[in-house]
Amino acid sequence: MKPIQIYTLTRIADPEGMERLERQMSKRKGYLKIKEWETARLRALCDNLFARAPETASYEFYYSFTMPKLGKEFDLLRIAKNCVVNIELKSGNVSEAAIKQQLIQNRYYLSSLERTIYSFTYISSEDRLVRLSGGGRLIDTDVSDLLAILQKQQHCEHGDIEELFREEKFLISPLTAPDKFLRQDYFLTAGQLEIKKKLLREILQKPGTVKREFSIHGFTGLPGTGKTILLYDIAMELSVSERVCVLHLGSFEEELMQLDQRLKRVDFYHCEPAAHISLRENYAALLVDEGHRLTQAMLGEILLIARTAKIPVIISYDKEDTIAREERAGEGAELIEAEEGFIGYKLTDRIRLNGELSSFISCLMCVTRAGRKYDFPSVSIAYAKTGKETAAILQTFQNKGYMYIYDRELEGDGMADLKDGAEKQQRDGAEKRQKDGTGKRQIEAKDATCKEFDRVVMKIDETFTYDRDGYLRDHRMRAAGRESVVRNLFHGLNRAKKQIGIVVEGNEELFYRILGILQRRPTYRKHQTAE
Repeated sequence: MKPIQIYTLTRIADPEGMERLERQMSKRKGYLKIKEWETARLRALCDNLFARAPETASYEFYYSFTMPKLGKEFDLLRIAKNCVVNIELKSGNVSEAAIKQQLIQNRYYLSSLERTIYSFTYISSEDRLVRLSGGGRLIDTDVSDLLAILQKQQHCEHGDIEELFREEKFLISPLTAPDKFLRQDYFLTAGQLEIKKKLLREILQKPGTVKREFSIHGFTGLPGTGKTILLYDIAMELSVSERVCVLHLGSFEEELMQLDQRLKRVDFYHCEPAAHISLRENYAALLVDEGHRLTQAMLGEILLIARTAKIPVIISYDKEDTIAREERAGEGAELIEAEEGFIGYKLTDRIRLNGELSSFISCLMCVTRAGRKYDFPSVSIAYAKTGKETAAILQTFQNKGYMYIYDRELEGDGMADLKDGAEKQQRDGAEKRQKDGTGKRQIEAKDATCKEFDRVVMKIDETFTYDRDGYLRDHRMRAAGRESVVRNLFHGLNRAKKQIGIVVEGNEELFYRILGILQRRPTYRKHQTAE
């Protein structure tokens, strides 16, 4: 989306005509819905600026921009190399507290641009302009003050604003980017902030200390909705006044040790599945990540500790509703939600994954799932008959920057060929390609938890099939304690941010079923022939 001359836009009185012209000027993908009262606000501001300085007719602003993934909206932005001007438009039916809160929040999100930020709100019904001071106070000002700042802006941006707000700048994992987390160089979505606000209201006393009473809270959501960063952010907030601990039930033991050493006011514990819970000291709150991995015994130990100490428990967990019940990790989610007095929330916005990839993974897990609205240009598929053919095809994906997430249960002789090829590629200068930070192009599924990659490729073999209800299943009887290959596939594919690759080995039926998903055509079977 490009900036537009708002003065030119407001010379049209008809809202529909404005919508058509705005799209032509901004090059946005769809039409912006513009209401008549919004037009009046914008026109009043433009007329005021033009009356003082006619050259403002040529000034360009990004109009009605929404930050990708985060969903934060801005009325007007003028972005220059030296500073950013943000102007919000109001009719008058809004309190000063609400105006101040919005401008402070806007400044928070715009800080990712690392430039001086000037924040204004124009109230058209009162012909009033207010500015947010550096100390966070609202100050009445006039158009001449705004004009002086606009005229000082140097080398204004004219390209697509989305390039300035690429998601990797403000969406991080505390386990893969601990430095950014510790500097608090990240942002939460509106949904995350709302849950955080409600949780803190429930467990904090007025002075900011934790209530000394037992309670159990939790939030869930699909992979990519930002559960881990929200939980760790809440831990940081609570630890300002009191000592808390985080129990992490996934991988990342080494990363947790780094956080534990550097953030002294929070103790981080890495817990193996079915481990005995033992804490070093007393805490004001217990926070649990990857709570869906909890067993009945582990949950019982955690709640006993919390009840005895009279402290709150906060748990983040997956429900894994997308995959077949028989393929889920266990009953952790059900155990948590069945606890008496449990207060739960749900994250719905997918931060890491785009809508296309999310829809594909959902359809892959259950082919009968209706309501699909996406094509899948970011999904690639290939077929191989043998392990050696699979290794060769996987290598071509890796050469294109894909991370191979493998399931040890599915690896055969071809994996050795793949490893040999990867080592040769490294010797030949493969370090110039995009890497995951360790120089490797492959990672085991259990170690990919909470990590993110631009591109992910995974393998599907004869182990997989679809049941009568359309769910993807492992046709073998699973040994006790062994991870589901279907579940590992689901979570592995959800590590991708931009592209997915799938190599189907020796399973033609499944290959054509997946082609049917990608092409929206009925399933093709090799034995079917034309009459």
